[in-house]
Amino acid sequence: MIIGVISDTHGRISDKALEVLKGSAAIIHAGDVGSLDVIKALEEIAPVYPVRGNTDRGIWAQSLHMTQLVEIGVRSFYVLHDIGALDIEPKSIGIDAVIYGHTHKPKEEMRDGVLYFNPGSAGPKRFNLPVCLGRITIADEKLVAGWVDLSREKNRKLGKWFL
Repeated sequence: MIIGVISDTHGRISDKALEVLKGSAAIIHAGDVGSLDVIKALEEIAPVYPVRGNTDRGIWAQSLHMTQLVEIGVRSFYVLHDIGALDIEPKSIGIDAVIYGHTHKPKEEMRDGVLYFNPGSAGPKRFNLPVCLGRITIADEKLVAGWVDLSREKNRKLGKWFL
């Protein structure tokens, strides 16, 4: 099962991002969505679980939760925008993964058996950071995370990156 993970779209969703996300069982959006149009486009592919980011303002954004606990299959994902706002102990309540955005930097780490995953930014390019999104595969009861570089023409697997 593949979970699409995206963040920091800032109101833009590329055709390539939508193409890469096809086949996802669910899509998690870790905030700074920018527009309901982004969520609507993602909902054409799979169920979407978005949270509100620091730039998500206005009446449309009031429907977005600041955090969300998402259960997909037998796995639980705690979603928030800014990891600095994490106010729970994920392991103690059985969370398998913490999904976050905000920094625009793709990152993956394990802490006490919990996956912490930032898909990077799929919105406008900033600084020297890649434009990318993430994928988490649930296989043999393990979570395997990686990224897709949306600025590349062809996708090929290289380590944790799907270029």
